[in-house]
Amino acid sequence: MRNSDETGAGGGGVQSVDRALSILEVLARTGESGVTEIASQLSVHKSTAFRLMATLESHRLVEQTGDRGRYRLGVGILRLAGATTARLDLVQEARPICRQLAADTGETVNVAVLADGSALYLDQVAGTSALQPHNWVGQHIPLHATSNGKVLLSGLDEAELEQALGALTTYTAQTITGLPQLREELARVRDQGYAVAIDELEVGLTAVAAPVRNAHGDVVASMSVSGPSFRLGPDRINEVIALLEEAAGEVSHRLGWGHR
Repeated sequence: MRNSDETGAGGGGVQSVDRALSILEVLARTGESGVTEIASQLSVHKSTAFRLMATLESHRLVEQTGDRGRYRLGVGILRLAGATTARLDLVQEARPICRQLAADTGETVNVAVLADGSALYLDQVAGTSALQPHNWVGQHIPLHATSNGKVLLSGLDEAELEQALGALTTYTAQTITGLPQLREELARVRDQGYAVAIDELEVGLTAVAAPVRNAHGDVVASMSVSGPSFRLGPDRINEVIALLEEAAGEVSHRLGWGHR
């Protein structure tokens, strides 16, 4: 009969992840533990616990203490926590400014970051004119067909751009699907300091976005205002861009950009 620890790639993969997370929770609770103690906590063979510890150690999520065979949480945990903290700080600093921008424009305001070759929406505030807006928080959207995506791409160098972009999918007749045209668009975004997307992701939807920068001046996020194209015509869009740039600049200032 096959031992339950010797599972295959299907359910066994999920089981291994569950056990690895349990190990991290044990170490967070105890401070440090030996392989035998961890095996007992997880009700698995010592050899299974050792393999899991070795994998976690290779990712620096755990590390051995001075006593051989005893482990504690590793510095990799700090790296992961730091990335999460940075995003939480961004949302916290941006939230009151997003609320004011939504109130001033009446439209929907979003904050997005670059993640896994797409724009990940971290926060959203709906203005008074936005009736039952779609909730984008936690969703990934294409980079090349959105104002937020263009701003995020504009902060990348050529190598990073190649890595971030996949196929330039067509969403509407206005979607940019050629790399040369996209490069021209990104150059325009860098030059003018904001991006515009009219009917590029969805017909009838217009959005403008501006960069949010960290203390080093790097583009770490994008802030956008979006609404129906009939409300965001040429005259109105210029008013919104002015308000948006001021708001994104204020968030950047709060994150340390421009401080001496």
